[in-house]
Amino acid sequence: MNTDAVRKQAFAMPLTSPAFSRGPYRFYNREYLVLTYRTDMAALRAVVPEPLEVTEPIVKYEFIRMPDSTGFGNYTESGQVIPVSFQGGKGNYTHAMYLDDHAPIAGGREIWGFPKKYAHPHMAVCQDTLVGTLDYGPVRIATGTMGYKYQEMDQAALLESLKQPNFLLKIMPHVDGSPRICELVQHHLSDIRLQGAWSGPGALELHPHALAPVAQLPVLEMLSASHYIADLTLTHGQVVYDYLA
Repeated sequence: MNTDAVRKQAFAMPLTSPAFSRGPYRFYNREYLVLTYRTDMAALRAVVPEPLEVTEPIVKYEFIRMPDSTGFGNYTESGQVIPVSFQGGKGNYTHAMYLDDHAPIAGGREIWGFPKKYAHPHMAVCQDTLVGTLDYGPVRIATGTMGYKYQEMDQAALLESLKQPNFLLKIMPHVDGSPRICELVQHHLSDIRLQGAWSGPGALELHPHALAPVAQLPVLEMLSASHYIADLTLTHGQVVYDYLA
């Protein structure tokens, strides 16, 4: 394989059998359980990188079912997203993500810099309750519950929030172990079609774990719970800050 062929074929690893397909990536019937809570402001500021700014001590804990996604398949995800400000505009910083499928772990980390790790999230309706759980190995580290479809949400307001920019810290090491890439990446969700959205009573419990430290952003007060289903496209991103420049 000559140099030109390598350049043309190289978009993911391994070269001759990539771990994921080429984008764009469309998600159908993507189902969210989002539990928003108040946490410790000092703890938040300790994990959110500049030049992003934390303006209030808020965290969104998410459980997401993705039964039908192009290139990535059928999987479940769970993690923490932090509302932030960047250059005067609102957005969200993805702090932690845990999921059960190698293709989106590899693709998410390599393309955008999603902080994905392998674990065992689960989300399902149990009688009158929407239940989300996250296990890291044999240890339960998160349990979220919400009253199932208590009341409909304002879809227009939710749609506007989903259109906000999302931020990631992409880190790729050099062969000597030093950072080769260290960038703040921005991306958007596009072509969003909401199928339904609901709010209701919610609760969240987080447990300490050495390698999955979701409890380092403790739950001090539950603020809201939302459940929605949407089709959407995950677009490629852009670099908005280079930490090595």
